[in-house]
Amino acid sequence: MNSAPPPQPPSLRRDAVAGLVVALLALPLGIATSIASGFSPFAGIVTAIVGGLVATPLGSAPLTIKGPAAGLIVVVLGAVEALGDGDALIGARRTAALVAIAGVVQLALGTARAGKYAELVPAFAVRGMLAAIGVLLLAKQAHVLLGVTPVGKTPLALLLEIPASALHADPVSAVIGVTTLATMLLWPRVAPARVARIPAALPGLAVALLLGAWLDLDRARTVDLLGALHAHVGPEDLVPLPPKLHDVTHAPDFVGIARSESLEHLLLLVLVGTLETLVSAKAVDALDPLHRRSDLDRDLRAVGAGNVVAGLLGGLPMISEIVRSSANVAAGGRTSRANAFHGVVLALCIGLAPALVHRLPLAALAAMLVVSAVSLASPKTFALARSVGRDQALVYAATIVFTLATDLLVGVLAGITVEASLHLARGVRPGELARLALAVDDGEGSLVVRVESPATFANSLRLRELVSSAPDSSTVLVDVQRARFVDHSVLAVLDAVGRARKARGAGAVTVTGLESYARAEEHPLSTRHTPRAPRVVG
Repeated sequence: MNSAPPPQPPSLRRDAVAGLVVALLALPLGIATSIASGFSPFAGIVTAIVGGLVATPLGSAPLTIKGPAAGLIVVVLGAVEALGDGDALIGARRTAALVAIAGVVQLALGTARAGKYAELVPAFAVRGMLAAIGVLLLAKQAHVLLGVTPVGKTPLALLLEIPASALHADPVSAVIGVTTLATMLLWPRVAPARVARIPAALPGLAVALLLGAWLDLDRARTVDLLGALHAHVGPEDLVPLPPKLHDVTHAPDFVGIARSESLEHLLLLVLVGTLETLVSAKAVDALDPLHRRSDLDRDLRAVGAGNVVAGLLGGLPMISEIVRSSANVAAGGRTSRANAFHGVVLALCIGLAPALVHRLPLAALAAMLVVSAVSLASPKTFALARSVGRDQALVYAATIVFTLATDLLVGVLAGITVEASLHLARGVRPGELARLALAVDDGEGSLVVRVESPATFANSLRLRELVSSAPDSSTVLVDVQRARFVDHSVLAVLDAVGRARKARGAGAVTVTGLESYARAEEHPLSTRHTPRAPRVVG
């Protein structure tokens, strides 16, 4: 009998190619994120370089790409505006100091193995938080894409003003922005199969550079666009370059953050950054062809260390970023060396080819952020929430509404409150929300976990750890017959762990006892609860 050949080690060449592809994607997105966040254009690139060169040897998620993210733009810009007292440079320096402090907090959380507690936020509260960030991002960047300075300040006012901005759009910005946007949105649908895996941002970047060269944006003048529209063009339409290379970022200001409003923004940086990092790392694990499992606490420590360094250098906050990580997997990256290569390539771009960076039109960068915003706030997510159950749609919608009306922290707390209130209304006792009774039978080749009280997002941490840490050689049986209630977040985690184990050939995860429960919808992961007893009349 012929034995199977041993698995081949990941190729250094594949990691290098993947790192190059991701760097080309990260360059415009990092600059766009920096400008939208109120930082120096190169602050995001500095963070991505730190993510590649500092976080790589410390982390445990081999396929994640570390760098700035569109999902944190709202948080960072809010801090810049609140702490700058009207001066954007002062606000950016004080926010950079907060980034470094947030990194220290994340290091402490990872060392205390507390990263797992971020998973206690209900699934659709997290999705609602990301969707709200997408709406806020769209509300701001749509006007930049059109070359118009909006009058409104609130998210609703900015959204309602988009049609007016479209009517009064700057012709050059609109042509570049809309063409770049259309290229990115249409690329997955019209690209030939052999190149369809190329991230849409790369052809969008190519189109933007060609349009910028055609219009010769670096030369100030008035042009006749399409033979009819007169528009002014000039270097202000392109990414500004610092006078000297060492001025790409600004030193953090720690003295200026000793004020009460700094605490709220620090909490937001830690909360949103940690949630996005953990969610992204888990999502990328599901894409891993080698079916590896990341140590999320170790990866949180790596991101924390990276944030300390990035903040001290005046950079943006860092997370494990899902878009670039997915592109890394698609490009063939197989180890953390791809993240390191991406950092090296970006350092070379800043050091050797800053003039190329200057050629990027600002409207095209705004278009890239609009695509990110649409992805974060996709209507498909609400449709998914509704298919899982009205309860999850309500949690999702409440998180979005409260975030847009107040801020991210209040929005997430609102989502958690709504979810807990719905559980109480379905018969879960207050003391059961955070306490779960389990009986565990760890036998030879099998793990049996009997859930003997309601399983909710807030009390299921031990259940998650038991199932996730079961040996691959064991089968896992989760018996919920006596639970009386099992919410969507718990079922979603059990399903995700089961699929990950199946992908790597480990023992199956089976959930029994669900057949006796009523469920919110027909979706297999909808919340299960015992039917209310019929009312006795007379």
